[in-house]
Amino acid sequence: MKSMTGYGHGEHAADGARIAIEVRSVNRKQAEVAVSLPRELEALEARLRDTVNRVVARGRCDVRVTFEPPLGQASNRINRPLAAAFAAEWSALAKEIGLTGNAAIPTLDLLARCPGVIQADSTPADPERVGPWADAALGRALEGFESMRRREGEALESDLRRRVELLREALDRVSAAAPEVLVRHRESLLQKVKSAGLEGIALDDERLLKEMVLFADRCDIAEEIARLRSHFRQFEDCARSTEAVGRKLDFLAQEMNREINTIGSKANDARIAADVVAMKTELERFREQAQNIE
Repeated sequence: MKSMTGYGHGEHAADGARIAIEVRSVNRKQAEVAVSLPRELEALEARLRDTVNRVVARGRCDVRVTFEPPLGQASNRINRPLAAAFAAEWSALAKEIGLTGNAAIPTLDLLARCPGVIQADSTPADPERVGPWADAALGRALEGFESMRRREGEALESDLRRRVELLREALDRVSAAAPEVLVRHRESLLQKVKSAGLEGIALDDERLLKEMVLFADRCDIAEEIARLRSHFRQFEDCARSTEAVGRKLDFLAQEMNREINTIGSKANDARIAADVVAMKTELERFREQAQNIE
């Protein structure tokens, strides 16, 4: 099992250039990959997305790429018209709010910090040339990303196993108590007959037997117990699988909830009802953790 959340970072340097890629993911029911690239490398978006999609089956994955060209190829230039426009706006604002003297004069430091005034002026990167470098950086990022997801997945699996074990223990108690329900109902029914002064009714009276048969049919939970045990075995199959099992775990949680609810409504016994509440509590914790699994 792997968690849907993870982080990885990878870099690659060649010919004086450097490319760095960060991969991070969060929970999402479907697979979704978003790639953020410098404008000159946008042609690599589909290539990087395809690589990530081969690794990620579920969750939102954000891929951020930064590229530094070789030294000497990059320089900065000042966007003079934009700087002049900012200076005019700052001067107009100073006049509007009543500032005078040096406080009303926009400084070069202020203008330099205005967005877009200082622009990088470099030779555009060639996507064909940078592509293999991006592949190498992404490969390293995905190694760390997958390692983190596996570690978190192991912790989640351990917790899910504890939940299933507690569910098994509660179900064992329910299974052991189920045959006693019919006995207690028979005793209760006989007590009511005696209290009503109907001592003449024999234990094998047809009406009494019919009532017992109807009650036994209504409170029979053998099928629900068998299906729950089957769901527990399916969880073990998921735990051994190397495929993405998050959706299957969601489905199993729904089916287990259905069987537990049916047991609670059919059992008609206080002791079983207490174990049903315990199972619902553990199943809710199971469901919450399963939502973090890819």
